[in-house]
Formats: sequence, C-alpha cells, structure tokens
Amino acid sequence: MGKKVVVITGSPRRNGNSFAMTDAFVKAAEAKGHTVIRFDAALKKVGGCRACETCFSSEKACAFHDEFNMIAPAILEADAIVFTMPVYWYSIPAQIKGIIDCIFSLVVGGKDIAGKECALITCCEEDDISVMDGVRIPIERMAAFNKWKMIGEVLIPGVLNVGDIDKTDGCKKAVDLADVI
Repeated sequence: MGKKVVVITGSPRRNGNSFAMTDAFVKAAEAKGHTVIRFDAALKKVGGCRACETCFSSEKACAFHDEFNMIAPAILEADAIVFTMPVYWYSIPAQIKGIIDCIFSLVVGGKDIAGKECALITCCEEDDISVMDGVRIPIERMAAFNKWKMIGEVLIPGVLNVGDIDKTDGCKKAVDLADVI
C-alpha cells in the first residue's frame, strides 16, 4: 500500500542539481504507488517562526498568513517527509529553514507527529562530504526530536553548475531512496 510522502525542497533553481535529484525521487516514489505532495519552499512566501506560541489558535498551524499553512496539513497527514536542498554557506538554505522552523508549530499545537519517516537529499559544491554536516546534522536532530525515523540520506558532493549532478550517481541514489519509503 502506498504512503503519503511530502517532499519539501529548498532550492530556488528549478533546473539545479538538487531539483534533478528531487525529480528523480518523486517519479520513482510515484511509480511505487506512493502519493507525493511537493512543496517548493524557495518559490513560496514562508517566514520563520516568530515564537508567538499562538500555533493552532485558529484553524491554521501558524497565526501569521504565510504559505506554511498550505503545507502544514500535508505534513500532519504524511507517512514520510523528504527534505531536499543544496548546501548554502555550509548550512540549510534560508528558503527551507523557514519551513523547518515552522514545523515547531505542530509541536506547540500539540499535534501527534511522532512515527513519521524522514529522509534527506542534498548536494554541495565542494568535494568534501563533511561540508553537508551543516544540513545533515540539523535534519537528523529535528527528526530525533519529533520521533521521526531517518530512513535514508543522499549526500552528493562536488556539484555546482547546472547539470553537474549528471556526472554523479546522485539521481540514481535518489531513485534508490524511493525503495525504502
């Protein structure tokens, strides 16, 4: 039976390397019978958490009117959440960090989000795989805090220019990740 999978991207480059891996993953997951909802955070208006702690005081996850409220219901219903992004300055890109911070509203709102699966797809310019620690470690810690099971990580170093991903096994690894969802 297929699962509900939410894919949250953090790149503003629609034809970039992390998008190529995301596209490969989404196609493979759908081919396996999963329902995939994709949310391209960099192309939406999402602010970070404002720590007002008024989460779910109305019917919305966030009291502020931004597009996090579009993805929050899907996150609540999801069996698996996959974060995809490039590394920006050794860390999580701001475009997706707002979403990650707003997931706190689900905790403050008392929503039961434990038991979900979580995965990461990321890439970076440098050849040193440890450059991705600034993305990998926070995602792993967030998953642990939320009692999500990390089921896989695709970490691809050495890609910068559009199309560089094609010189790696990044898209193949993204397809293989769909096998463990």
